[in-house]
This record gives sequence, C-alpha cells and structure tokens, in this order.
Amino acid sequence: MAGQRELSAARERLAAAHAVAVLTGAGISAESGIPTFRGAGGLWRNFRPEELATPEAFARDPRTVWEWYLWRRGLIDAAEPNAGHRALVTLEQQRPRFTLITQNVDGLHDRAGSRRILKVHGDIWQSRCTACAYQRKDRALAYPTLPPPCPECGEPLRPGVVWFGEALPRIVWAEAERAVSQADVLLVVGTSAQVYPAAGLIEMARFVMEVNVATTPFSPSVAISLQGPSGEILPALV
Repeated sequence: MAGQRELSAARERLAAAHAVAVLTGAGISAESGIPTFRGAGGLWRNFRPEELATPEAFARDPRTVWEWYLWRRGLIDAAEPNAGHRALVTLEQQRPRFTLITQNVDGLHDRAGSRRILKVHGDIWQSRCTACAYQRKDRALAYPTLPPPCPECGEPLRPGVVWFGEALPRIVWAEAERAVSQADVLLVVGTSAQVYPAAGLIEMARFVMEVNVATTPFSPSVAISLQGPSGEILPALV
C-alpha cells in the first residue's frame, strides 16, 4: 500500500492544482467486479477479447460478437460504482477545470455521477449502424435477433465501442490531448499503460501521479506512484 508520506505529497499537489485531468483504465472497474481484458476473467467461451473486438470478427461472425457484448453488458449491469469512482466525482466538484478521460466502456463513471467525461474507447451502452449514421443509447441485455437490425436502413447494428485496429474518435481524442497538456496534474488510475494511443497521454503531461494495484511500465518515470486499490487511495486523496 502507498505510504503516508507519498499520500500526503500527492494530496498537497492535488489540492494546489487548478486544472486536473484523470486517465482511468480497467483497474478501477475491476474493483467493482468487472473482468479486465488481460485478467484471469478475460476469457469467454475459449475466445480472447482480441479475437472478438475487431471489425474482422464482426464481419465474420456478428452473432458471436454480439453475444459476447451482451454477456459483458449483463456483468456491468449487475455491478455498482465503487469508492474510487465516487471519489473522482468529488474531485470534479472541487475543481473549476477538470476532465475525466476513460479507456473504459462500462459507464460506471456516469452512474457514479461524473459529468465531464471523455470516452476514448466508446460506450458499450451505445449501438450504431454499420451502414448509416444511426446511433442510439441502448440498455438492452438481449435482442430477438442477432445482430439487431438498424431501424432506419435495416443493416446490422454494432456496439458503439472502438475495436482493435480502429481509430479513436477524432474530436474526443483532440479534447483529451488538450486537457492533458493544460492540466497542472494528470492522475492516472488503474491502467497498465499498454494500450496506445491512450497511454501516450501520460507522456504529454507536465506532472503525473499514478494509482495502481501494481507497478506499471511507466511507474519509474512518474512524479508520484501510489500502489494500492483505487477504492482506498482515491478517497484518501480527495
């Protein structure tokens, strides 16, 4: 666990910061019981996420891809935001300039009450058409047919997430870069920093604090590294 000296230093730096950006990854959601892509719970029906979360997989077998996403929706629907999510809501309320950038697609930040969110990997609770511009918020946990058809043009709908090999949403990414470059502090929570380009935001920041249950590839280079569950450390920080 993080020592009191490191916690005090991080708390002081965060309290003095006018502009704060936060980058969250799968670790904060794992504390709510949601399996991570790379964790022990990442395997589904002998498929790895990298085999399912691609445009090629959807073109080849859209039904199986949708079954996986509906299974994931069910897990997420049964989960609740944890103390780490709620602490970030408090931090947002304390700061005039605050941006939460998340790699997570589960919507737990929204449910906790965060409002200034940039979802660089999309949202599992969105569906969009593979052919036209139609998209919608979508809380369905099952459909009569898979893949579900677009009500506008009849072509298949797909989950509103960014798959491996796809570009991040351009406007969202530009806003994330701007927020990090202007922040006095970038707080990195629950990410292994293995997924680019999102992990590249860390290299753009002026001052980085990390909260993670284990050391990461960028731990030696950050200003303050706090090791432990985000559900314990974030409330102590804010």
